[in-house]
Amino acid sequence: MTKQIEVVVAIIHDDEGRIFATQRGYGDYKDGWEFPGGKMEPEESPEEALRREIWEELETKIDIERLVQTVEYDYPKFHLKMHCFWCHIEGGGLILKEHEAACWLSPEQLYSVDWLPADLIVVNNLIKGNQ
Repeated sequence: MTKQIEVVVAIIHDDEGRIFATQRGYGDYKDGWEFPGGKMEPEESPEEALRREIWEELETKIDIERLVQTVEYDYPKFHLKMHCFWCHIEGGGLILKEHEAACWLSPEQLYSVDWLPADLIVVNNLIKGNQ
């Protein structure tokens, strides 16, 4: 049976309509662009996990507005279930602790980075205005 991985990610937006993207600094998908987040721990709600992960990865506190979508995607070595939340920054400095790069992208710039496949599904929906 394929390994199952369940994660939560933050689609962090600002008042100008830009989206925060991060570039992986490790692993099989190093250099791919993604929304920040990570794995849920047992007994954690998705929202609790997301607040913890964003604090651990970026030293940033977020306000979670709503669940945008849940994406299921089959990577070669695992099946990913990714809960995507629309968020904005409450406080903190977006300090990169695990990623090698990050940037704010306007809607017109969203395709300017090489998104990982599951994250690209979310980007496509954002472009279509389905967020």
